[in-house]
Amino acid sequence: MHTEISHTMIHSFFVFLIPLLCSVLFIQGCGNYFQPLQRRQATIGEPSSNYRALLSLPAPKEKIVAAVYKFRDQTGQYKPSSTTSSFSTAVTQGATSILLKALEESGWFVPIEREGLSNLLNERKIIRSSRAEYMGNSAEETKQPLLPPLLFAGVLLEGGIISFDSNILTGGSGLKYFGVGASGQYRQDRITIYLRAISTQNGRILKTVYTSKTILSQAVDANLFKYVNFQRLLEVETGYSYNEPPEVCVREAIEKAVQSLIIEGVFDNLWELKHPSDMTPLPIQTYIREREEAKISDYFGEQLFNRGFFAVSADAGGQMYTGDYPNADTKPAFSASAIVNLSPELGVQLRFGHGGIAAQQYFSSIQNFAEVNLLYRMLPQYRLTPFITGGAGMFITTTQAEYSNVGTVENKWLTTLCAGAGMEYLIFNNIGLTLSGDWQYFLSDDLDAMNKGKYYDYFWVARFGLTWYFGSW
Repeated sequence: MHTEISHTMIHSFFVFLIPLLCSVLFIQGCGNYFQPLQRRQATIGEPSSNYRALLSLPAPKEKIVAAVYKFRDQTGQYKPSSTTSSFSTAVTQGATSILLKALEESGWFVPIEREGLSNLLNERKIIRSSRAEYMGNSAEETKQPLLPPLLFAGVLLEGGIISFDSNILTGGSGLKYFGVGASGQYRQDRITIYLRAISTQNGRILKTVYTSKTILSQAVDANLFKYVNFQRLLEVETGYSYNEPPEVCVREAIEKAVQSLIIEGVFDNLWELKHPSDMTPLPIQTYIREREEAKISDYFGEQLFNRGFFAVSADAGGQMYTGDYPNADTKPAFSASAIVNLSPELGVQLRFGHGGIAAQQYFSSIQNFAEVNLLYRMLPQYRLTPFITGGAGMFITTTQAEYSNVGTVENKWLTTLCAGAGMEYLIFNNIGLTLSGDWQYFLSDDLDAMNKGKYYDYFWVARFGLTWYFGSW
């Protein structure tokens, strides 16, 4: 009796202790980053990921005096809320200050005050009136220097935060087994910045650039819900969430826009480098590569591909028969195809191949075949795309049936209907790796030399191959 009680207590103790220790370790491991246990002092603002690239730009031949009157939020978006209406804006209203700091830190601009211009002019009036009041008409008044004139801008910078797109990508996953589970969720928003440089002498728009930055929010949680003993329930929960600060994302997008404006202006000869040979440093070369990649990328940053209007492929796999005999074997199959793409999505496939099917000791068949299929790619511009095929084929078969009075039948012509599906992954820009499965349904019951059953004979094919694309749209 005591032994049973001891074993039960020990079991309950470990069932309770192990999940608790795991939860404590999980919380402690995440606590250094996500769970503040004490107050923190004010710190210097952290740099964005684009900050170093902005600072490492080559020096200008002459700094540009630039004015920014207002760089504002033009989205009109409020923070999303599922419970109550919110009147807090989704993005910062202080984008002008962020832009002025980015212009100053780039080393290319001399930013001048225009957002608070009325305050500046009032202060200058106060200085002049104070001097006139306290100096009077004495001789010292004539010795007082006049206020220096205000700087005027050669370039006016305009634009703003023109878009805030929420929930452009959402998802999650989870698993629960016997009361123990974990799950994760994520959401992705995006902001877009437009920035343009205008000549103050003639009003001509010199250059317009735009950048975008995603805002990631994610949450991870784990829980345990388990009866450790009669009327004793153990419940443990832990987790954390992480949200990119929108202000940091706005700052990074603005810094990227300033960098783009500088480099694009150099390309268009709007302003010059101090040393013309400075076109080769890493920041400029990196920007050129990013610009070329952006031309062939979608709004998720995924690279887009051109699969070309003609392709050839070769594949190998196995075939499994389903018909009037049991105990089907898997036999090898090989094929080669030529594909003419009528559009990026739709193509016509002509396939030739050789294979075999068998049902152990009952029968075996050797086949040569030709097929014509329509091929439809669901995501033709992406590296990974599903596809489906459908069409018809002609088979020349040689069949040996041991338990039939037919014996060996040579060169029998059979017609099939074909249907298939698969995935293709581009390992290079013009070479794709394919994995597919096909269903071949014969329009007669003569494949296995046995006419029996409700349905005609058919077989399944699994293929693995390579596709080479030529040309471009």
